[in-house]
Amino acid sequence: MGKDFTSALRPAFVMTILFAIVLGILYPLAMTGIGQAIFPHQANGSLIRQGGTVIGSSVVGQAFTSERYFQTRPSAAGKGYDGLASSGSNLGPTSKALVDRIAADVARRRAEGMTGALPADLVTASGSGLDPDLSPASALAQVDRVARVRNMPVARVRSLVEAHVETPLFGILGDPKVNVLALNRALDAAGG
Repeated sequence: MGKDFTSALRPAFVMTILFAIVLGILYPLAMTGIGQAIFPHQANGSLIRQGGTVIGSSVVGQAFTSERYFQTRPSAAGKGYDGLASSGSNLGPTSKALVDRIAADVARRRAEGMTGALPADLVTASGSGLDPDLSPASALAQVDRVARVRNMPVARVRSLVEAHVETPLFGILGDPKVNVLALNRALDAAGG
């Protein structure tokens, strides 16, 4: 029996080492190389630079705290847009904590001057907590505040929002969206 065990142990050990090298080293290196060769911008985090300095990513949201900017949706990731704590809050619709958080977000939006029905993505976090996009309705709901604070014509700010609406892929996959970082950069370029 001892000889059978040792003869079976050798191929198992060799296969474990082989697969560890292939799947743990060679495959990740190959995928990284292919990603860098074919999609270097995306493989490096879709970083957006301004004057050589990284100011954000087009695929990861960030908080904008100044009233001069369009605000992103609330984040459930850590203390807000923390990539190391990416996840939803796991709070259900009957959760008092969720109701209180949404009520506070609604009160904050009302204090900013928003009236009428608020789009859901202005007061609810995304599943990852890192969503960089808003619905067009959420961006349009903020136009009056941004125009007032920047002393810009409302029509000019509204046209910036409309110009930054991204349509669904192939016209059917996904929803229309507005990348908040791209919109705020265009807003800065427009002045005001």
